[in-house]
Amino acid sequence: MIFFQKTALAFSVLITGVILCGPGTIARAAENQTTMKLSVKANGTTIVFELNDSPAAAALYEQLPLECAVEDFAGKEKIFYPPHKLTTSDTPLVSKAPTGTLAYYAPWGNVVMFYQPFGSAPGLYALGHAVSGQEQIGTLSGTLQISQEKP
Repeated sequence: MIFFQKTALAFSVLITGVILCGPGTIARAAENQTTMKLSVKANGTTIVFELNDSPAAAALYEQLPLECAVEDFAGKEKIFYPPHKLTTSDTPLVSKAPTGTLAYYAPWGNVVMFYQPFGSAPGLYALGHAVSGQEQIGTLSGTLQISQEKP
């Protein structure tokens, strides 16, 4: 009998909490979670990327701020090399990379910013996507200033 009373009490507290919180409170809590964003600046151009919640994206974010040389590769992407390799466990592979995709190519240890659409490649991991300035990725040259984008 005591077990049933404790179970009923716990259920009552749970239901009361859901009623008091309601869906609006849950939505507001989700909005307050911080989304990792980074900005890439060069030659007066700024591109802002929103990172996914993967370990590789977090590892890149933790290395910021950075200054890195940018290189063009294959007429589709700009690349840079962070000082430390990124962990790729539990990080999704890129299955299709539209313009503005931010990825990590593990075999070479470079971060990729696609300015032309691309398919997939073994060892290419998704980090995020551009939320502003993606049309400027192809114009990047010289040294990049990469930093955490604050809300």
